[in-house]
Amino acid sequence: MSKKGKLLLYIYMSISVLLCLMLASRSSFLYPLNNWDDANSYFSMGKAIFNGKMPYRDVFDQKGMYLYFLYGLAYLLSHTTFAGVFVLEIILGILDVIGFYKIIKLFINKNSEIIPSSLAVMIFAVIVCSRSFWWGGAAEEISLPCYVWGLYLSVRYFKHEYPEKNMSFKDVFLGGMLAGLIANIKFTGLGFFFAWMMMVFFSFLAHKELIRGINACFVFLLGMFLPFVPWIVYFGVQGGLQEWYWGYVYVNVFVYTDVESANPGVTGRVYQMAKILYWLIRDNWQYFLFIIVGILYTLAEKGQMLMARINIPVLFVFMFLGFFGGGRELPYYSLPLSVFAVLGFSLVGSLLVKLCRMDEQEKSAKGLAGPGLLVVSMIVSVVFIYSNSMNIPFMKVERDDYFMYRFRDKVLETENPTLLNVGCLDAGLYTLCDIVPNCRWFQTQTLNITEPENNPYLEQERYIREGLIDYVIARDHIPDSINEHYELIDKEDYGWDGAEFKYYLYKKVK
Repeated sequence: MSKKGKLLLYIYMSISVLLCLMLASRSSFLYPLNNWDDANSYFSMGKAIFNGKMPYRDVFDQKGMYLYFLYGLAYLLSHTTFAGVFVLEIILGILDVIGFYKIIKLFINKNSEIIPSSLAVMIFAVIVCSRSFWWGGAAEEISLPCYVWGLYLSVRYFKHEYPEKNMSFKDVFLGGMLAGLIANIKFTGLGFFFAWMMMVFFSFLAHKELIRGINACFVFLLGMFLPFVPWIVYFGVQGGLQEWYWGYVYVNVFVYTDVESANPGVTGRVYQMAKILYWLIRDNWQYFLFIIVGILYTLAEKGQMLMARINIPVLFVFMFLGFFGGGRELPYYSLPLSVFAVLGFSLVGSLLVKLCRMDEQEKSAKGLAGPGLLVVSMIVSVVFIYSNSMNIPFMKVERDDYFMYRFRDKVLETENPTLLNVGCLDAGLYTLCDIVPNCRWFQTQTLNITEPENNPYLEQERYIREGLIDYVIARDHIPDSINEHYELIDKEDYGWDGAEFKYYLYKKVK
């Protein structure tokens, strides 16, 4: 295909991503706002960075720095809406779809362009309409391109280069850089890249090149180190390396997992993992159907060496264990697993190519092989999302009917107001009011921290007891000392996904 033709395909994929996310993500302009507390927390953290505050020390959330940095860029585009986040999702979605397109091309006729392009869009559609996509803007969604392109590098090597030659150190280095990005977004996703490099190392051993295999590991680690460099400099200049370690590594490894149930033992853990996987498949059938088919397809594909057959299952298992091995389970954790759906769609692509009887030059564009497939793919994707996304009903809520805008109007009656969120993560009022958090524990974290100097619950109680904040938005729990300095000015019952909550807005009495 000519360069112009490929450009048109990329434009098609970009428009398709825009349409898919316009329906599926609550960051879209079709929704009154994205009131997911996690996403708003990331937005407030990114906002704080670009207003001179240092994460973990001045404002706290326990995710990685590239997540906050990207959200900070989104904040620069729009201070009081998720328009910038929506643009970010589109850019990352385009990277996802292009990656899917390239992976599918590894399985079918090299000169085929229409079929892999249309299927790549459909993969994206089944992902963003799934339950694990949640409301849009998850750390897992931001990480998705790293997994897609990591999968591309792995599949390309084991399908088309192994066993004739080893993976180039350039590709190993790129894989390491992708792992480094994941490490600085949400490091539980590193299970995928651990398996990625493990399989590459084993391929060196299969060639009886132990020393080169060890060198490859160091090249991978070098690539992984590079994404850390900007943050080493950032925190080092501010004398905050210890805060970075404590807030991101220590808290996630040694504190966040304290909320887990007691260790059930090996048998109990296997049963627990199997049960989690069962419910993930049920809840996210849209893409798990293609994951299951795809894994079976790669295992049974003719003409492949053993390493090539087991590569995909190994990557899947280690990614799954990375996210769920601790026993903690939230709906959006499984979103990165969705990248393996591309294998099932690759089988579909192979069957379509045979059905269309396309020749090496793809000289004709008849029937399913023609541009009509692009249009059909886009329409099917949009309809499928509209029919399956759990976010669609929220689109019908009018902006003026949503209580958070009423809360916003009352908070903005005060010049340069300060705010505290109690009982949950950021409820969205920081965003709507364009308030930069002025205290470290600006939201309630589910962390079992016992040290008094780092206890978020004790600190939030102190803020309220001493009347340090102008407004307090509380969910369900009313702080004990709230009536000493504050009066209730508004409240609302609000629920979603079967849960009901009570929100209270308090104002400081002058």
